[in-house]
Amino acid sequence: MANYHPTPEMLTDFSAGNLQLGHALCVSAHVEHCDECKTNLQRLNSIATNLFDGLEPASLPDTLKNAVFSKLDDEHIEEPVREKTVSSHIPRALQQFISESYETLSWKKVSSMIQQAHLSTDVSGSKVSLMRIQAGGKVPMHTHSGEEYTLLLEGSFSDESGLYNVGDFLVRDERHKHRPVVTKDRECICLTVTDAPVTLTGFFTRWFNPLLRRGHFSH
Repeated sequence: MANYHPTPEMLTDFSAGNLQLGHALCVSAHVEHCDECKTNLQRLNSIATNLFDGLEPASLPDTLKNAVFSKLDDEHIEEPVREKTVSSHIPRALQQFISESYETLSWKKVSSMIQQAHLSTDVSGSKVSLMRIQAGGKVPMHTHSGEEYTLLLEGSFSDESGLYNVGDFLVRDERHKHRPVVTKDRECICLTVTDAPVTLTGFFTRWFNPLLRRGHFSH
């Protein structure tokens, strides 16, 4: 059961289709794990449906309707694409990026205990990735030069603010300075969306910040 959720404002924007791709992916995957947010989203969608039902339909000129129907008549009907067999524990929102399982992704080594797989870069430049951290692994102390959205998909980790489990939804920005530590019982996989690279704050690790900035904008 998730203990950390999107704000009501973010859930409302998601219902209205106003979130950018990366943020919408995080919210959608969270809703699959969270009955509370699923119920709230259904209520929001119901309110929106009732509002639209009360609107008078706009009239369209016959020339526009004829052009649309003509276009439909010209469309070629393609054979249905055979669906891929994707592991059932992968959120539906992410299955467009993952062919079968997390193992099939192109993981890149970030450190001895951390791997990253790039999924997408949306139109705003936000980077959508998966982070995979071995059991007991530690992420260096860091802060953020932009917003970072994190959804925990497998395993659990903790930082200075608490313990997080599968389905938990977190938002971090320049106000937060933390060092996530994965629990020792199993590895951790997180969906992350970053508007800008993290900024390492440790005495030694901060020298890697220029490399992090270059890597963030290389996709």
